[in-house]
Amino acid sequence: MEESSQGSFVATINEEYEAICWGCGLNLVLPSYAPIFKCGWCGAITNQNPVKLETKRFGLRRFRDRCFVVILAVFMLFVICGGIWAAYPVLFSISLACGIFHSLTTVSLALSTLSTFTLVAFKCPGRPTNILYGTHPEVGNGALNNYTFCHYCSKPKSPRTHHCRTCGMCVLDMDHHCPFIGNCVGAGNHKHFIAFLISAVISTIYAAGMCVYSLIHILPPLENRAAYASDVVGGDTLSILRAVKNITLAYIANAIFISVRGLVLVYLFVASVSVAIGLSVLLWQQLSYIYEGKTYLSHLSSQGREEDGEKSCRNLLTFFGCPHSIERHLPTIRNLRKKHKT
Repeated sequence: MEESSQGSFVATINEEYEAICWGCGLNLVLPSYAPIFKCGWCGAITNQNPVKLETKRFGLRRFRDRCFVVILAVFMLFVICGGIWAAYPVLFSISLACGIFHSLTTVSLALSTLSTFTLVAFKCPGRPTNILYGTHPEVGNGALNNYTFCHYCSKPKSPRTHHCRTCGMCVLDMDHHCPFIGNCVGAGNHKHFIAFLISAVISTIYAAGMCVYSLIHILPPLENRAAYASDVVGGDTLSILRAVKNITLAYIANAIFISVRGLVLVYLFVASVSVAIGLSVLLWQQLSYIYEGKTYLSHLSSQGREEDGEKSCRNLLTFFGCPHSIERHLPTIRNLRKKHKT
């Protein structure tokens, strides 16, 4: 009790708040109002803040994703069909064996890229398992530790599960939502997404190489080719740079005589190199997160805090389903960052 200025006494009363845990259904007595609290029995986290459910733009986002999927599919078909039309008459004119080899390579890469794209775009990204909640006798101690409740799906959500408002579902181990595949990347299709990136990078690099190889045979021969070659082979650095400049200018001058087939090859080369660079960066980022035992969303949520995951090649082996016995053959790669920390 506290004495006031008039000599009377004022009593201070600590008001207690009652709340119900959604996980086990127990009535909890809180010392003060807490919008977010964790149950001491089941471990579930309750958020009492009102959640505004957004459903107006769901159809618009799904339509946007479908458009991106169609654009990406048309681009892949254009690269495959355009490359076959533009490059393979040149390759078969060199030799029959060369044409057959590159035809088989193209068919293999095209089937690999299209099949992995189909799997990652149309396979379920991973639904969380249904778990019992709401009744105290059935929900054990710590059974819902760090679980939250998804107001969109009206069911429990594990710490590594996130709700995607574009797909309208909770996704287990969600990495991100990719509009170009029109689907989320999660536990159910993450391997297929990595396989698609690897196949697409290899295919675009191969397509760029074939475009350059075909353009060399399509463009008119350079004048003074022997002089250019002597500058490159026997000259100093300045002579080599001058020779490369002269060769580039000579090919640009010959470009006015290029045919429609050559223009298609030039476009395919530029497009393939651009896509290969972008996908290579994305593939490196994905493999880095897998190496650290994270997803993209968990990486964003852990910024500014100490990392719980262990950086190890074991994470990559587990992700791809390889036996852990392979890890002993990679001691240098595994210990690189550990040595750096010390």
